[in-house]
Amino acid sequence: MEEARLASQGLATVERYYQDYGCRARELKGQGRKVIGYLCAYVPLEMITAAGFVPFRIKGNVREPITKADAEMETIVCPLVRSCFDMALKGKYQFLDGLVIPHTCDSVCRTYDIWKYTLKLPYCHFVNVPHATDGPSMEFFRAMLGIFRKSLERFAGKEISDQSLIQAIELYNQNRALMRELYELRKPDPPLLSGVEMTKVLVAAMSLPVDECNPLLAGVIKEVKSRSQPPAKKSARIMVVGAQVDDTALMEVIEGSDANLVIDDLCVGTRVYWPDVSATDDPIGSLAERYLSRIMCPRTYREKTGAYRQYLEDRFGHIGRFIRDFKVDGVILYIYKYCDPYGFEVPAIKSYIESLNIPVLYLEDEYSLSSISRLKTRIQAFLELMG
Repeated sequence: MEEARLASQGLATVERYYQDYGCRARELKGQGRKVIGYLCAYVPLEMITAAGFVPFRIKGNVREPITKADAEMETIVCPLVRSCFDMALKGKYQFLDGLVIPHTCDSVCRTYDIWKYTLKLPYCHFVNVPHATDGPSMEFFRAMLGIFRKSLERFAGKEISDQSLIQAIELYNQNRALMRELYELRKPDPPLLSGVEMTKVLVAAMSLPVDECNPLLAGVIKEVKSRSQPPAKKSARIMVVGAQVDDTALMEVIEGSDANLVIDDLCVGTRVYWPDVSATDDPIGSLAERYLSRIMCPRTYREKTGAYRQYLEDRFGHIGRFIRDFKVDGVILYIYKYCDPYGFEVPAIKSYIESLNIPVLYLEDEYSLSSISRLKTRIQAFLELMG
């Protein structure tokens, strides 16, 4: 019944889940389901789902000042992580039964003990993700996923079979395929779906079990294809590159400045939904390969091969393909302050995109609405120079 309702409502349901983030998780908690919160794109959600739990991605709130978290974390910690923790301390995520944090950047992994000690949830687990993709790293990661599996089994009180993992992998591959289909609707000029609408879909999806998210996405696709009035055509087609942008504020500024936001390289967007898990009889090996090798994030070291140009193509070729496929006119590189992985990567990303004769605007920002006026001025100036 819930699946039919989700499939029929589309964007109206997305709006509800975006505005009241976590409302569905609270409902499921009330029905006796256990909800496992997580940070970052490197947590294998298939394993949480196969254990019978509801994965829930923790987000902050750019519209609310960080107050309580600064008593527990240094202010040089990533503002996104601090805001997420601040929301947890303020009771926003009281429905959580557990927390999973992966070894990604220092701000995420080095604050694990603070999360664990302060929230005192029934279940906490740290997934040790290597920073290289070679053979020994892959073998190590497989072992870490085996430990994660056993940890979930103990908390669930039941075994996680290979078959249940394979079924969960199939569900998430369907989920990624539906989201890619939704992205395809942004290729026309004008796009059939705005960047603001797409952001709301991405955020809503982070808060839902996959078996509910899939029919919702199918409903959104059907609704968008059938509506008679698409977003207006504007002067430029823009791509945003960055980390976890989970609020529409930036997108509203871009699309309010006579531009269409048509594609992203964000860890709540294409970085999550483009790489699938290979269908094999070895689900742990397939999960390890997908999460370690196929997610193109600055936190993972890629061995330099050949000339510098080839190295840039190996690291950022997916961005180049997006630029070509979605006919991008300009790129906004949106990086959070104190984000070392992206900060170190900025010169190389800019060099690569500019080599494609595409203008780039680099913005370093707090995870906050306090700087939105300054961002708006710079974005408008960038678009005027492009024109």
